Amino acid sequence: MRGACRSGRGERSRSRAVAILLVSAGGAVASPSNAAEPVTLPSITASPTPTPSPSPVPGAISSDLSSGRSALDLGSQFLQRLGREATSGGGRLLRSNPGGGGASEATEQPRYRSWGEAYGVAARSDAQGDFVGDKRTTWGGVAGIGMRLAPGVNVGLSVDQSRTLVDVPLALQSATLDLTQLGFNASVDHGPWTWALAIVHGAGGINARRDTVLGATRSVYGAHLTGVLTELDYYWSLGESRVVPKLAFEYVRASTAAFQETGGLDPLSVSGTSLERGRVLAGAEIGRYFIVDGKILDVSAYGKFVDNFTQNLGAVTVSLGAQSITLQGLGEGRYGADTGAALSLSLSSTARLYLNYDAKLRSALQSHQGTFGVELKW
Repeated sequence: MRGACRSGRGERSRSRAVAILLVSAGGAVASPSNAAEPVTLPSITASPTPTPSPSPVPGAISSDLSSGRSALDLGSQFLQRLGREATSGGGRLLRSNPGGGGASEATEQPRYRSWGEAYGVAARSDAQGDFVGDKRTTWGGVAGIGMRLAPGVNVGLSVDQSRTLVDVPLALQSATLDLTQLGFNASVDHGPWTWALAIVHGAGGINARRDTVLGATRSVYGAHLTGVLTELDYYWSLGESRVVPKLAFEYVRASTAAFQETGGLDPLSVSGTSLERGRVLAGAEIGRYFIVDGKILDVSAYGKFVDNFTQNLGAVTVSLGAQSITLQGLGEGRYGADTGAALSLSLSSTARLYLNYDAKLRSALQSHQGTFGVELKW
């Protein structure tokens, strides 16, 4: 039995050995087949680099910033011309003593008057931040009518029509501003004192052009302004000469409408904005008149210190597609000076010719204005 058991165990051992060999052989045969199959890796596709959206360039609206300040400055200039018409020492002389030094102050004055003016302005702004500077030329005309309500009390109405050419050569931009302004002025003489008031309101249109590599973009939009000036003078007579100290307050607000450029490369959308400025002007006029062949020749000059104590320059949002930037408006510096001279020739008690020169000197702005006028009374 023992032998039989050992024989059985030997058979089983041989059977297991044969089975192991067969499995090993099968695995050996199958392995080359499996090894021949390529290993597959997940494919990775590179994502395309996104193209950035174009952004507006800060200097692309230089002509818009310049046009907005042009409207503000034109309102201020009209106010000061109205103020001069109401308070100039030569005008005060003719109101109180129409015939000059040898005439009686009781001489009856004409009650109505009308005047016409032609003027030109050359202005230049210096670079500020992204603004590269500009040159502006204005030509305009004024027609007015007034009346004497009572001795020493005068009022007037006038209209001013002007065209301003704005040139920003370093930014390849230009614009035209056509502006119509209506003005009211009044003055009250009391002894040596004169108080005057001037109010203006204007509206106009701006036509702008910006050169690009694909041609010019164009835009058309509106502009409005409102301003007020009040002035107090003291007339100090020294024979045929005079000294007139002056103190004035001026406030002007101008606004431009939103617009969308057309044509060219990357036309922009630009928001509307408003600018405000309040200032005090303090100074004096000196003058002298001469009697020449029965005509009064009056010569005068003035100087004023200017404090722009408040300036709200506004903000403009410039958009190109989904991108936008915000830019500040243009200022002229807080302190400055105004100066000028006038020449007036009274042909008679009812007709007068005059020439005026006015200069505005600021840290970021220089402006020179010449005016020729005719005044008739009846």
